[in-house]
Amino acid sequence: MRSVRLIPAALAAATALALTVTACGPTETPAADKPAGGASTSASAPSENSDGGTGGGTGAADGLAGGLADKLKEHGVDLDAWKRGGWKDWDTGTWLREAEDFVNPVIEGLWDPARMQSAKSPDPTITAQAGASGSDPVPRPVTAQREKTPYHRNAAPVGKIFFDSPQGSMVCSGTIVKDPRRPGKSNLVWTAGHCVHAGKRGGWYRNITFVPAFNDLGKSPSALRNARPHEVYPYGQYWADWAVTSGEWIRSGGSNQAWPYDYAVLHVQPQRGGKSLEETVGAALPVDFSAPAPARAGTVGAWGYPQAAPYNGVIMHKCLTGASRLTTAPATPVMYRIGCTMTAGSSGGGWFRVLPGGKTALVSNTSIGPARGNGWLAGPQLGPGAKAAYDLVSKKFAR
Repeated sequence: MRSVRLIPAALAAATALALTVTACGPTETPAADKPAGGASTSASAPSENSDGGTGGGTGAADGLAGGLADKLKEHGVDLDAWKRGGWKDWDTGTWLREAEDFVNPVIEGLWDPARMQSAKSPDPTITAQAGASGSDPVPRPVTAQREKTPYHRNAAPVGKIFFDSPQGSMVCSGTIVKDPRRPGKSNLVWTAGHCVHAGKRGGWYRNITFVPAFNDLGKSPSALRNARPHEVYPYGQYWADWAVTSGEWIRSGGSNQAWPYDYAVLHVQPQRGGKSLEETVGAALPVDFSAPAPARAGTVGAWGYPQAAPYNGVIMHKCLTGASRLTTAPATPVMYRIGCTMTAGSSGGGWFRVLPGGKTALVSNTSIGPARGNGWLAGPQLGPGAKAAYDLVSKKFAR
C-alpha cells in the first residue's frame, strides 16, 4: 500500500467545510429528475450580444436568445439536422474550432443515466508525457480518499462534465465557481481546456453538460444502473451555453507547450424558472488568481471523479497534500504537481487551497498525470491569462 502524506487535521477540516452547501439539499421534485432543457429568454439574453469572447450562445429554438440557428447556418449546419444526429459529423472541414465558434444546442434527453455511465475518460490527454527540466523530484503518491456521502452535503460544488468527442462520449470533472458580477447567482463552472476543446487536433467538443454532486449517494456502478434520476443528478443537468479556454490551448493543445494553459470556464444555462446554478446548489468557490509559488501554496486539495483503473468513474475522490513544481517544456510557466493516485476522469477537477484569511478558493485544476500508471497530478497556475478568461465570461453575462 502506498504511503499517505498526512496533513494537519485543522487544514483538512477547513477545506472540507468550505466545500459544503449553504442551502438545503436537492429536492426530489419531477423537475429535479429531468435534464435541464433551457431557461427563459430573459435569463440568457446576453448571448444575443456577443462581445467577441471565446465561446458562443445557444439559440432561440432552445428557448434562449442568441441566434444559434444563424450561427450554425454560417458554417453550413442546419440546427434541426444537428439535433437529429448531425452533431456526430466530426469532419475537420466543418468542426468549429475558433474561439468565437462555440455552439452547444440543448438536445433533450441525450444524457440519460445509461449514457452517462457509458462515457469514458479522455485518456490520451491526462496521461501525456511531461518533461523534467526545471521540475522538482516526483512527489510521493498520496492515496486518493473517497468523499463522504451524500455529496450534496460534503462537496456540492464538485461534479462531472459530460461531452461528446470523435472518440465517443467522454467525462471530466468540474467545480462551480463564483461570478463576481452576479454575487450569489453564479452559473460558472471551472474545468480543464482539454475537457471542452481538442486543441491542435480539432475543435470544440459537443453536448457539454455539467452535473453537480453526480451519484449523490456514492452507489456502485451496478447499483447506479437502477438508481432514480435524482440520485444520479440530484440538482439536474446544466448545459453549457458558452465556453472559454486559453488561446494557447486552442492553437496547440495537446503539446507539452500547452499544458500550463489547460484551463476553461463554462457558463451554464440555469434551470427552468431562471434560478442560478449557485442558488440551486447552495455553494460556489472563489478563484485565486495570485498564482502562488508551489512552495507557498500550502496544503492543496484536489477533487474529482477518477475513471481509469483502478477507479470506476462514479465515486468522488480527493487528495490533500503539498504542491511542487513541474515544467513541461522550455520557456513555459511552471505547473503545480501533487502526489495523488487519481486517474483520468478527474481531469478538470478543482484544486483548492485555504487563503490567509481562512477562505477556501480554487487555485488550479487537474490537467495531466504520468505517462504510465498513476501517482501524481499536475495543474496550471492561474495567473493573468486565466483571470482574463474568467472575466470574459463574467462580463458577457453580467446584467
